[in-house]
Amino acid sequence: MRRIAIINQKGGVGKTTTSVNLGAALAEQGRRVVAVDLDPQANLSLHLGIEPEPSKPSAYTVLHGASTFAEALHATKEANLRVLPSNIDLSGAELELASAIGRDNLLSDAIEAWEGEAQGELGGRPADYVIFDCPPSLGLLAINALAAANEVIITVQTEFLALMGMSKLVEVVTLIQKRLNPGLKITGIAPCLYDSRLRLAREVLAEIRKYFPGQVFRQPVRSNVKLAEAPSFGTSIIDYAPESNGALDYRRLALEVIAQEKGHPSLSGLPEPKDVRSLATQRTEEKAGQVPAPPPVPKAREKDPRPTKPPASSKAATPAPEAPQPGSAEAQAIEPASPPALDASSPEPAPEPPLSQVTLTPQAAPPGAEASGPDETRDPVRPQPLAAHHGDAVEEELRIMRSQDLPPLPPEAFEVDS
Repeated sequence: MRRIAIINQKGGVGKTTTSVNLGAALAEQGRRVVAVDLDPQANLSLHLGIEPEPSKPSAYTVLHGASTFAEALHATKEANLRVLPSNIDLSGAELELASAIGRDNLLSDAIEAWEGEAQGELGGRPADYVIFDCPPSLGLLAINALAAANEVIITVQTEFLALMGMSKLVEVVTLIQKRLNPGLKITGIAPCLYDSRLRLAREVLAEIRKYFPGQVFRQPVRSNVKLAEAPSFGTSIIDYAPESNGALDYRRLALEVIAQEKGHPSLSGLPEPKDVRSLATQRTEEKAGQVPAPPPVPKAREKDPRPTKPPASSKAATPAPEAPQPGSAEAQAIEPASPPALDASSPEPAPEPPLSQVTLTPQAAPPGAEASGPDETRDPVRPQPLAAHHGDAVEEELRIMRSQDLPPLPPEAFEVDS
């Protein structure tokens, strides 16, 4: 039985996410997995849909000896995945167990007793993998996990500050190996929250592989919003979004962990791993079969573009006005007056000159009035040219910001892989 502790003294680097989704990916491959939540915040328990209740058996009661390891296990949605939950009471365990005899091996003793009982009743091991989700510190809870485990997977965020604590963490693992658990070894380093578009992330990943050659997993876990959404649904990324990048990355990481089973003779009878693409397709089809298809939404009735005829009643309501009789007073008022007849003896009016020979003389301004510009003498009815309303002063008043006002960006500001 492989016991793997997921550890890092820095918070927010993907320990709980890796514990849940790596365990779910191993369970999907036919491995029996138990995830142990040693964080008082109980994020792993909530991630898998288990509400922490102080009255029920948990990691706190196991460390105090109030319940056995088997009594505190809970089933999950995954067929081969069980959880040892946590609750807020675990936050006081370090102070309460500070004076206990053998306080560093309390969890190891509980697992040994659980494995011995299963060996006697079932004639075999109770699980294939036990994964410990450690708190973001190196206190008593993390030491108990390192003392009970035989392997360590270090999760690291591909940023500078996360890289700085790697050497100190390796020193702590080496110290535990010398004094408490001689069989403890570092199985691998899992880069998490990796964004290949950032040059810093690529440089940090290259530095980790440089200083820890052969110990860094080939598959980094990329930043994926589905990984952040899955805990709110109380399930793993394998079940929530089977074909997402997060599910694909953890399936590939699980294949690398399964490839290490060659060094564990007790796990030789496990089934061969399946292809990650076929598993994603199969899980998607299963989810599609479980969730009923939504009813079809009726299409909105399109409006007829043709004009509608007025109702017949409206025609009767407005009768047409009667035409006036010819010769009446109303008809004479409507008819236009005819021009007066010209007398033969009266002189004919002079013909008007053509427009090309007409000379316009400007009218003099009234005395006392100042000379006005061309805008004031134009016909107010005639529309003004558009350029007259967009002078420099008006344009400066309406302008907010132009692209040339922004500071220049360095060429490496948005460096993206081709």
